[in-house]
Amino acid sequence: MSDSTSGSTGSKGISRRGFIAGTGSILGVAALTGRATAAQAAALPTAAPITSGAHVPALVIGTGYGGSVAALRLAQAGVDVHMIEMGMAWDTPGPDGKIFCNTREPDHRSYWLRTKSKAPLNYFLGFPIDRNISRYTGILDAEDFSGITVYQGRGVGGGSLVNGGMAVTPRRENFGAVLPSVNAAEMYDIYYPRANAGLGVNSVDPAWFDSTACYQYARVGRKHAQRSGFPFVFVPDVYDWDYMKQEAAGTVTKSALAGEILYGNNHGKKSLQQTYIARAKATGRVAISPLHKVTSVAPAAGGGYTVVIDQINTNGDTTATKTVTADRVFFAAGSVGTSKLLVKLKATGALPNLNDEVGKGWGDNGNVMCGRANHMWDPTGSLQSAIPCSGIDNWAAGGAFAEVAPLPTGIETYASFYLSITKNPNRAQFSWNAATGKVDLNWQTSWKQPSIDMAKTIFDKINSKEGTIYRTDLFGTYKIWGDHLTYHPLGGAVLNKATDNYGRLTGHPGLYVIDGSLIPGNTSVNPFVTITALAERNIEKIIATDL
Repeated sequence: MSDSTSGSTGSKGISRRGFIAGTGSILGVAALTGRATAAQAAALPTAAPITSGAHVPALVIGTGYGGSVAALRLAQAGVDVHMIEMGMAWDTPGPDGKIFCNTREPDHRSYWLRTKSKAPLNYFLGFPIDRNISRYTGILDAEDFSGITVYQGRGVGGGSLVNGGMAVTPRRENFGAVLPSVNAAEMYDIYYPRANAGLGVNSVDPAWFDSTACYQYARVGRKHAQRSGFPFVFVPDVYDWDYMKQEAAGTVTKSALAGEILYGNNHGKKSLQQTYIARAKATGRVAISPLHKVTSVAPAAGGGYTVVIDQINTNGDTTATKTVTADRVFFAAGSVGTSKLLVKLKATGALPNLNDEVGKGWGDNGNVMCGRANHMWDPTGSLQSAIPCSGIDNWAAGGAFAEVAPLPTGIETYASFYLSITKNPNRAQFSWNAATGKVDLNWQTSWKQPSIDMAKTIFDKINSKEGTIYRTDLFGTYKIWGDHLTYHPLGGAVLNKATDNYGRLTGHPGLYVIDGSLIPGNTSVNPFVTITALAERNIEKIIATDL
């Protein structure tokens, strides 16, 4: 894969005039909707990967939501940025002419360094459906820990490449429990609107939703929810709904309607590649090195930090090790990536002054999955949009918000499928295992029981009302609950505990955390809008005070 890069990595000072101009453009960008296309992003000049011995004013580890926000805003403020990404650039089509493979037919592009796929829903009609694949630096990492598998996006754009795009702002009354040290008024008046604008968030046309075949499954979900007295809500998304209408009309290449979601979406979804990253690259101050992995960060003798980076190939082998210096380092490798790296660096003495909160407060956003078997008079449709747009909100009464999820098999299943987010109180901790040289997570599968109980407050009632039953064939043989995974890892470097109230790591000036590891385990909804908004808040403060 070619590098998705632009700009120089030389050091430039920041004048007062340049800083004011940069912050002014921050406010201006908040009015944009993020409609840059992949073609526009790819048209920008590419630069070589980072070289050993380089000096960069700001190094960002990761290209997901928090890292992309940091890179864009730093660049607009006149700072040169280099982003380090473990995954690929995902800007070159494969032999089939597509960048991403289909959910129903995973190939080598689907999984990160696996020889067999590991789908979240890995059984159908009681039979395993995973298949053998070639080992490759694919787009979805199913990382196994004790008691849980954590799904993470791998590539330029991070989790935005593989999620359903459900861009949910938490209800304001729930925010105090999400980020207790953050001013809610600022978030809802300034930073959530800025994040939603920057991400290109929009909503499905309710009239079209009511008439299109591809959301029959969601209309069945609505009917069952409302008949049991649960609020059914439309959920915003970052998909281009005009494009989906054209998909349904048969006038463009199908993407959401071709089941493209789990391993990337080739057309309609506005991932970070088309929004924050495209605008960051357009500044000419942001370069990106894909297939590079940070292994060490330590104080440099002359100030700043020495960063050691392994370059890898598509088989996962290290092909070069590089050492660079950075004035400031932003940890944005995701909840798991950032937490693992910080725990390792503290335990091995590279960053000895990190406090004891590092690695703590990790949660799964209460994720649990289930399916229901409907009656023959409630078909859910053989054509299902892979982009969810609705949910059942029982957070206040039962501690659960259930995404009405697609099951895009291409055949009629008469099944309703749900991903629930619950108010699960359990939190795990990352720790360094000196014997194995790896970081462990002490999550226990039994800790999912509160999530199951909370989800049952919705689905037991619906089943009772409708005379239906749970599906037992989607996660194994006679297994109702998908309690083995999370799509929404959060925590591990919690705001105002492992860091100060703006993500500055304690004990090491110039080191920052700016991703989902800041959020203590739960957001009450899909988390990426909150991660983005918090990053917008924190980077604005850091630029204003630290630069």
